[in-house]
Amino acid sequence: MTKGVILAAGKGSRLLPITTYINKHLLPVNDKPMIFYPLSILMLAGIKDILIIVNPGDIKSYVSLLGNGKKLGINIEYKTQLKPNGIAEALNISRSFVKKDNFFLILGDNFFYGQYLQKFLKDAQINKNKATLFAYPVQNTKEYGIVTLKGNKIKKIIEKPKKTKSNLAVTGLYYYPNEVMKIYDKLKPSKRGELEITDINNILIKKNKVKLSIFGRGFAWLDMGTFENILETGLFIQTIEKRQGFKIGVLEEIAFKLKFIKSSQLKKLVSKNINFNKYIKKILDSK
Repeated sequence: MTKGVILAAGKGSRLLPITTYINKHLLPVNDKPMIFYPLSILMLAGIKDILIIVNPGDIKSYVSLLGNGKKLGINIEYKTQLKPNGIAEALNISRSFVKKDNFFLILGDNFFYGQYLQKFLKDAQINKNKATLFAYPVQNTKEYGIVTLKGNKIKKIIEKPKKTKSNLAVTGLYYYPNEVMKIYDKLKPSKRGELEITDINNILIKKNKVKLSIFGRGFAWLDMGTFENILETGLFIQTIEKRQGFKIGVLEEIAFKLKFIKSSQLKKLVSKNINFNKYIKKILDSK
């Protein structure tokens, strides 16, 4: 069984002053809250047990939006990250939820889109003893953790390198075997006082426990952490939806198509969602 963890805590300092009164991941991106997009990725991976890690005081807002996930045929739980101590701390916070299972970890402000995305997610779960890191080519390598290769084999991840021959950035989506919890227990804080996810990934690489999946030219990976990026992501979604007629990140549609819920349940959800009811009805009629 594979579980899913979404890290949706943090200060959202790049989005001040708005994030003084609302969690960044609840902000609208096109016509949906930001959190819908990473949640949709986990659902597309076939995951029904999902933990959302949020800031203290934000749980009530998330429960109001998503509840326990029952209406979508999934189980959603919540835990808090008291301080922004790094992405790696999400492993420790999720320990009692993950238990002995493998899991996906996704950052709440990351957006992914591509035709074969579901296959990438399914393939990651085949080899249960190895982690899968998802990489994406970028122009400005100085802003990312960059994968260095030796032939076709992953050698190391270097954070924000000044010079590099590689242009493959590690995205905010990770698939981990349960063994990663033991690695976390031995991890030491970096110079900036945080437990670094890159350090964990490099330890797994040394153990030959990492598979690299590369999202190529037909994929989109976007960071929704700034006002500009939120706008860019929203315009991207709007363009795709307008041209193709398919919507992105509609949780009800994904739940129905993956048979998490029945058509009768979907119809009930449609009646409460005036923004998407015509779209959902079209999906039902096509069945």
